Amino acid sequence: MRQFRWILTAAALTSTCAWAAEPATPPAVQTPARSASGIDLAGIDHSVRPGNDFDNFANGAWKKTAEIPADRSSTGVFLQVFLKAEQRTADLIKAAAASNAPAGSNERKIADYYAAYMDEATIEKRGLTPIESALKEIGAINSKADLARVLGEGLRADVDPVNATNFQTERLFGLFVSHGLQEAGRNIPYLLQGGLGMPTRDYYLSSDKAMVDTRGKYLAYVAALLKQAGIADADAKAKSILELETKIAKAHVDIVDTQDIHKANNPWPLASFDKSAPGLDWNAYFKAAGLDQQKIVNVWQVPGIKGLSALTASEPLQTWKDYLTFHALNESASLLPKAYADLRFGFFGQTLQGTPKERDRWKRAVASTNVALGDAVGQIYVKKYFPASSKTQVEQMVKNILAAFDERVDHLEWMTPATRQKAKAKIANIKVSVGYPETWREYAKLEIRPDDALGNQQRAEKYEYEHQLAKLGQPVDRGEWWMTPQTVNAVNLPLQNALNFPAAILEAPFFDPKVDPAANYGSIGAIIGHEISHSFDNLGAEFDANGNLANWWTPEDQAHFKAAGQRLVEQFNAYEALPGLHVNGQQTLGENIADVSGLTIAYLAYQKSLGGKPAPVIDGLTGDQRFFLAFGQSWREKVREAALRARVLGNEHAPGRFRAQTVRNIDAWYDAFQPKPGETLYLAPEDRVRIW
Repeated sequence: MRQFRWILTAAALTSTCAWAAEPATPPAVQTPARSASGIDLAGIDHSVRPGNDFDNFANGAWKKTAEIPADRSSTGVFLQVFLKAEQRTADLIKAAAASNAPAGSNERKIADYYAAYMDEATIEKRGLTPIESALKEIGAINSKADLARVLGEGLRADVDPVNATNFQTERLFGLFVSHGLQEAGRNIPYLLQGGLGMPTRDYYLSSDKAMVDTRGKYLAYVAALLKQAGIADADAKAKSILELETKIAKAHVDIVDTQDIHKANNPWPLASFDKSAPGLDWNAYFKAAGLDQQKIVNVWQVPGIKGLSALTASEPLQTWKDYLTFHALNESASLLPKAYADLRFGFFGQTLQGTPKERDRWKRAVASTNVALGDAVGQIYVKKYFPASSKTQVEQMVKNILAAFDERVDHLEWMTPATRQKAKAKIANIKVSVGYPETWREYAKLEIRPDDALGNQQRAEKYEYEHQLAKLGQPVDRGEWWMTPQTVNAVNLPLQNALNFPAAILEAPFFDPKVDPAANYGSIGAIIGHEISHSFDNLGAEFDANGNLANWWTPEDQAHFKAAGQRLVEQFNAYEALPGLHVNGQQTLGENIADVSGLTIAYLAYQKSLGGKPAPVIDGLTGDQRFFLAFGQSWREKVREAALRARVLGNEHAPGRFRAQTVRNIDAWYDAFQPKPGETLYLAPEDRVRIW
């Protein structure tokens, strides 16, 4: 929805590899040779007509030789850039370890966190000791009040429905903190549905053969994990756990309704929960969660919260205890002894993502360190790897693209003056941050030990939760970042009317200061345009210049906007990702609007950057051809079938192959590549989707 992101396989945990020096780009994702044009000429498949399949025209030759690394569910440009950032971060962590930094310093915490993660001998020796207290607390549950207290103590700030479109948490509920949808002055808590071990409700409820098979493997995994922990009657308990999770899935609101911001605006007084969502002992829950002093909590999915609350009363207490025991093991398995980690990877890595090999342990340690101490790592990352010249150049590109968007609004024939004025005010008020935040997160009170890997992770999660709680009732910080500088990603923040472009994505081939501007505008420029356009997609357009949920449209303009969006829904509904499995155009609408609009605006900005002069022909390609090829090559990817299925079912981004075909809606692409009527991608001018 909001976030321009790449979905990477989560790391789960079994290699015995010590620190390893590894090249930034292994052979399977070797950086293609790029000419002065910035285009991978060898990756183009000239046997494919651009009008039939622009993705395979731009990337077909690359696809024929590209191999997905054994420890990945996909490969492509995003992985290429990610691996560069990963190796750099690993080098920084290694340097921190060698620096003999003083106790309490960020460098010492980074080094100790990483060292603890890599210390497999201590992890094996300690066994289940790190979670014994949690398991005992679950075992001691004797009442519904006890259940509510344990559930409340486990609440974490692990969902983000607006910025990161992260709706999934294993905990029964998830917390998000930001300002009220219609009150931008102060931060409030949002409660979201959760409680599933598998990614979405479809994995529990679909009759598709692949889903049925996956459920069987999940049942086997649940039983195996319980057996590994020495829990009696594991098979029977696994069955009851799956049955409970299936009831949770039935209570869940689906992803399309979850994305509907108007259905999410439900600020409930704390005292009303017992009546509005009966079942759970809400007083005990909110007290344990540290939320009992809040006046209101916004309920994101009303039917889901009601349904989950009811299940805490209707289902046997022992079933809930078994469920919580399994999830305590499952959430911790990555940092428990190898037998537990292997089981977890077998299901979540191999079954759900189709990934045959676990990532080397040092890579998982780097990823975990980045999550726990992201800003601490980020500070040293940008000092070494993000020059001021890159920051200045990208900031200028953002200004150019914002100016192009503003100018585009002036010339939209369908938009009335009243709506145009509000749209321009919103553009003018967007806060842009490039590279890194203005203020960094403090970690002085976060305890990190060199011999307590799981404890470090748990304390970091609690520390983040407490950080979010501390924001409640406070004014909104429009400069707050929701990702780290070393993240290969970018994000639009609707509630802050702000954009973040981390340093790590501002790398070749997305951005290369040495190549022709056409490639930069077609790649990073389209990403920048994408994020700007999220302020005006089907969700972003619901927020005004101050980040309030407010209708600033005339009825006529809103009707035109929604009709254009519906045409895009239908366009993407026609794409078949796997036999019988189509992209959900409504589920992916926000991203698709941002792609079409972002590409449109990036092209206009590129043309404006030429200053009225013709673009040179380089490598036999015109400027416009280079622009669109750079866009298409940014979306090149190969994905394992299981991972592709998971993405189509549960993610708001269409697969990259179909995002590359966005060019079919842009008039200039037709001039550049001359597709003919009757070719697969050809759309008559009146059928091309034009939104911004």
